[in-house]
Amino acid sequence: MAEKNYIVKIEDAKNFVVSSMVAIGTQPSHAQALADVLVLADQRGHYSHGLNRLEKYVNEVKSKSVIVENDPFIEKETVSTALVNGNNAMGCVVGNFAMSVAIKKAKEAGVGWVAANHSNHYGIAGMYSLQAVEQGLMGFSFTNSSPFLVPTRSKERYLGTNPITCAAPSTNPDDPFVLDMATTAVAQGKVEVAKRKDVKLPNGWGTNSSGENCTDPREVLKSGGLYPLGGPEETSGYKGSGLAMMVEILCGILSGSHYGSNVRTWQSNEGYANLGQCFIAVNPEMFAPGFQARLADLMKGYRELKPADGQEAILVAGDPERLAMKKVEEDGGILYHPNFITYLDGLAKECQVEKIARQLHD
Repeated sequence: MAEKNYIVKIEDAKNFVVSSMVAIGTQPSHAQALADVLVLADQRGHYSHGLNRLEKYVNEVKSKSVIVENDPFIEKETVSTALVNGNNAMGCVVGNFAMSVAIKKAKEAGVGWVAANHSNHYGIAGMYSLQAVEQGLMGFSFTNSSPFLVPTRSKERYLGTNPITCAAPSTNPDDPFVLDMATTAVAQGKVEVAKRKDVKLPNGWGTNSSGENCTDPREVLKSGGLYPLGGPEETSGYKGSGLAMMVEILCGILSGSHYGSNVRTWQSNEGYANLGQCFIAVNPEMFAPGFQARLADLMKGYRELKPADGQEAILVAGDPERLAMKKVEEDGGILYHPNFITYLDGLAKECQVEKIARQLHD
């Protein structure tokens, strides 16, 4: 008999994150910021970056590689730019602060560009670009991360998954354009989820220690790595490698943080991560009028393209997440695999808090 999945209400998921983090000494406001970004990831269907990541944050706080008492601050600024010192606070706290600075500057000067150093893993990049959209602005965000990308022609990890996000408002406030993607073939967290579910990876996701295609998530995580976006060289993986380098320049090089192989390895809590991040807000009203209407028309035309034989509807960036959120609303909560609930129960025991509230999914 197949194991049944569980449904967890959004508020119950957030409460579990907050209680777990507060129990180990995190400021309540910082714990809430973490709950917001992790649960939003699961709501939007990005399980790789949701509660799947909670153990990492717990370990960082317990090892004191993240300083829970600290808050980020501005080191230097101009009317349209700023350098933020994350002060080794939680990445989501740094991200919220830095994007708020970029938004303020964009409203005053048309563009706000903020680089941040001494930061940590900040969750889904789209969290921050969407904050700009809520203010009628275009938003961009980027972050470097622990080396996991194996560049084209190499068999060694050198760059992180280095995500890119761009979000822009249309005339329908519920229908912005939201691109949120890794510059690797897939996010590292999806390999972790496959490991937890005990399933093989598709071809073209990861490599073994020799730089060859590998479908075993354990081997990819332990001694291999991820292909760049595009896969091997013959399918243009060098373009993904180039995009990852671009993100590294915007984040690690521009902010003066760690970069490339200088970033500590994934799941290591030795020393401080000192990640670099970049946040940009742009006021489209400073350019040609009618931006939102033109974007809505662009997306409408894209969606109305005739599907290829055997294919379903054409999706604009952000559509898969809207569908995921709609399903969460219909289900009355977020759907989780039983193995994942077991993992959360283990975290509850470790943090000495109540297990996450859940109910069996019919």
